[in-house]
Amino acid sequence: MGSGNAGRICAHVGCRNRQIILVNMITSIQNPKIQRVRSLLQRRSSREEEQAFVIEGARLIHEAFQSGVPLDLVLISSQPSPRAAQLAEELAAAGILLEKVSAELFARISDTENPQGILAIVRQQSPPLRQGWDFLVVADGLRDPGNLGTLLRTSAAAAADGVILTPACADVYSPKVVRSAMGAHFRLSILHKTWEEIITLCRQRPGQPARVLVSEVDNGTPCWQVDLRRPLALVIGSEAEGVSSAAKQAADQCLIIPMPGQVESLNAAVAAGILLFEVVRQRYP
Repeated sequence: MGSGNAGRICAHVGCRNRQIILVNMITSIQNPKIQRVRSLLQRRSSREEEQAFVIEGARLIHEAFQSGVPLDLVLISSQPSPRAAQLAEELAAAGILLEKVSAELFARISDTENPQGILAIVRQQSPPLRQGWDFLVVADGLRDPGNLGTLLRTSAAAAADGVILTPACADVYSPKVVRSAMGAHFRLSILHKTWEEIITLCRQRPGQPARVLVSEVDNGTPCWQVDLRRPLALVIGSEAEGVSSAAKQAADQCLIIPMPGQVESLNAAVAAGILLFEVVRQRYP
């Protein structure tokens, strides 16, 4: 193997069981590939400039691979977990080149407490919004990465067509959002829009305009008393501040989750889960 392939993993398929051949592993944190990964993990500006982000762990990378998302760079630890090693074989058999990194260096660049030993850089791309969409979720100023990632995951589970992010939201491609979303980035249309653009999208929906339904703590209709079978955009605000004034102005109706207990509000992701699956209950009785 020539020196131009140093540090790469390739698949040897001349025997019954596939083997991964590892050569000239990367050991320096100054390596350009390592510096690129660190920059994408740590800086929103780098993610926006490159239109790329980092995914880590066998499950996320496998989901990206199965979804047809191109893997721009794959790094594998010299001591990967069994699942990561198995995935490396699958990727190599598909013709994807991987770069070997020392276990010590991988632990330094990993963003997880117990790294599995495999990560990848992928492009910021999501499935296009289908023309006949009828169920969107709007994250209105949701700044907590964990809540935003959970909202994406729950939206995918509830078969929403897409999630719209208003400008004040957390970075949807930050490591914590990506981990919390558990692969939802590859299943949902993810759109960045202003409230003016959201209103236009809903009003100009082909066939029948979509209603804008806003989640409120009080002063609304109990969610199970509202017909959620028609096209809609469900707006979820932050736990601390609620929905924005722009969302309230755009609202066709406000929804509440009745709470008989002595609590002021629910966590944003929890409230979203209740409302999303009320939509599911009504649409899939």
